[in-house]
Amino acid sequence: MTTTTSSVPTVGALLRTWRERRGISQLELAGRADSSSRHISFIETGRSRPSEEMVLRLADRLDVPVRERNALLLAAGYAPHYAHTALDDPAMETLREGVQRLLTGYEPYPALVVDAVYDVVAANRGIGMLLDGLPEHLLTPPLNAMRITLHPEGLAPRIRNLREWRGHLLAQMERQIALARSAPLRALYEEVSAYPVPERPGDAEPDEPVPYIALPMVIEHDGHVLSFVSSIATFNTPMDVTVAELAIETFLPADPATVKYLRSLGP
Repeated sequence: MTTTTSSVPTVGALLRTWRERRGISQLELAGRADSSSRHISFIETGRSRPSEEMVLRLADRLDVPVRERNALLLAAGYAPHYAHTALDDPAMETLREGVQRLLTGYEPYPALVVDAVYDVVAANRGIGMLLDGLPEHLLTPPLNAMRITLHPEGLAPRIRNLREWRGHLLAQMERQIALARSAPLRALYEEVSAYPVPERPGDAEPDEPVPYIALPMVIEHDGHVLSFVSSIATFNTPMDVTVAELAIETFLPADPATVKYLRSLGP
């Protein structure tokens, strides 16, 4: 009888993978971590067991996501360093309240908070306005921002520059997948990138094009054409996996007509 056992990656193998993914040499990593290329080589080949401090230092210099830093520590035989607290945990109350105040304060402009796989964890009334009229199956929790935006029954048919905006979103996901090992994110990417792109009749160019500061999302709403540029913010030096994976996306009106319309909606 033959017994096979699955091989668990060593901390050295994991660190080598992250170093190669970042495209840097052992010598460069050693310089960043105040170590030597010989020591880095010994760690990667398993000839030397790094200290907990060294694991965390190398992870920091390699910009390893917080979730994966815990995996490195476990592979090295240490306890996880970063907590993973559910967002609805009482310990997160201050965070939840602060984020909600930020979103409410941004109204009437749209803003939302998503997690590592773009599930919406909080949103304001500006987002609710944009989602008005979408089918129930897309609005059943957990709402997913990428799915809602790119689904042919979602916002996609309303977005005038869908091909450009879709390309921007998919490229953003590709960059994230390259930076972090995330099977769920990869699965989401494969799903939304396979959605058919709704055909739109050609939209006439405005007589006087608006000098946008960034690629806008140009979307139809209730007979109006609205333009937004988006900005994404994350938390500095997070000490919790959940917090590290949150992103706050705000949509700034990109032209005077959008500002005027949103302000006309009132409180």
